[in-house]
Amino acid sequence: MANNYPNLTQAASRLMIGFIVVIIFILLAGGLMTTTLGPGQSGVKYSIFGGTDLDKQFAEGLQIHPPWVDIIKYDVRFQEKLEEITALSSDGLTIGMDASIRWRPVRNLLPNLHQNYGENYYGKLVQPELRSAAREIVGQYTPEELYSSRRTEMQQQIIDQVRRGVDENLIEVEAILIRNVKLPEQIQRAIENKLTEEQEVERYFFTLQKDSLEAQRKQIEADGQATYQRIITESLTPQFLRFKGIEATLTLAESPNTKTVIVGGGEDGLPLILGDQ
Repeated sequence: MANNYPNLTQAASRLMIGFIVVIIFILLAGGLMTTTLGPGQSGVKYSIFGGTDLDKQFAEGLQIHPPWVDIIKYDVRFQEKLEEITALSSDGLTIGMDASIRWRPVRNLLPNLHQNYGENYYGKLVQPELRSAAREIVGQYTPEELYSSRRTEMQQQIIDQVRRGVDENLIEVEAILIRNVKLPEQIQRAIENKLTEEQEVERYFFTLQKDSLEAQRKQIEADGQATYQRIITESLTPQFLRFKGIEATLTLAESPNTKTVIVGGGEDGLPLILGDQ
């Protein structure tokens, strides 16, 4: 029986090793081999044996994978970030602005984005392009143009340049909004005063134009009245008045009211009509 002890010991050792392997396998299967992707997330597959899989990506939900595979999560919804940017205008003045950018990664090209830029693709790609485009475009305008009249035009130029720079195949830039333009206080006050004066001048010219149009209207109305009166006066000849008197006499004579008509008794030889009174 003494010879059986080594066999029992070896069997116990094998059993212990097998138990440990099973425990490790369960731990691996329960932790490292499952990844949950939440709403709006997509996953990129990375294997220690093959690197980034450019043809494979994971959708939302629970994903089960081998322990040598890692799933990198990406938010593929639209995201927004506010950037404070300082630039120089065309005349060398320092301009501050708040630029808000709204973007998202293109879902079906996430593996390419991950391989080229990684998880911090915003800091490596989007942010530098936004800052570079803003500084370049702002340098083409004067402070007055940036503050008032051409901000929309500048904003569109920035978004067009950023879209070209980030590669629209990898990043979709939906909008860039210039929320605030900060000028030196003295320059801003001068621009505001100038705009106020321009508005006053426009209001003054509008008033003059309005008064001029009203005067023209009254003159046209007066000329029309004078012309009408002149035409009427010229048409009231003695013959015309006598004709109208005869028409009126005939009309009254035909009415059923009691009356006396004296032929030739009125002025200009018109009949004289005497009624009940």
